Amino acid sequence: MARAISPCIFCQIARSSNSTPLLHSVRSLDDKVVAFKDINPSAFRHYLVIPVEHMPTVNDLQRRNEDYTLVSHMINVGETLLRRDAPQSNQYRFGFHQPPFNSVDHLHLHCFALPFIPRWKQLKYMSLGPLGGFIEAEKLLEKIKPLSPIPP
Repeated sequence: MARAISPCIFCQIARSSNSTPLLHSVRSLDDKVVAFKDINPSAFRHYLVIPVEHMPTVNDLQRRNEDYTLVSHMINVGETLLRRDAPQSNQYRFGFHQPPFNSVDHLHLHCFALPFIPRWKQLKYMSLGPLGGFIEAEKLLEKIKPLSPIPP
């Protein structure tokens, strides 16, 4: 029986990227996440790190070890790529859009080597307090940190 084609563009990229060059991929490095350049970059370097398994948004993350470990791994992959590709950058930034401000319903970490180009694009990546907007990756980690200790 043929597998149905997923309507999620990020699932398609994660599972069989023929048209999107991957910076970090399942085939070569790990089975949890892939990374690629943002199609509409907002900074000097702008990468996306996504889980291979579909998870719609940050609202689907819970206070559990698996989710905390996944987001931590996504951040580590993003940091590694930016330090490799933009070592001269003075500032890196990592975060997620929260519904209804996310453009694709597949969890994705925005990884920036600043500055924003053009500068006005930074407006897309601001927190809007209780309305959502953009949440910094470290703040999300605090929010989903399990109550019980994480095993080594």
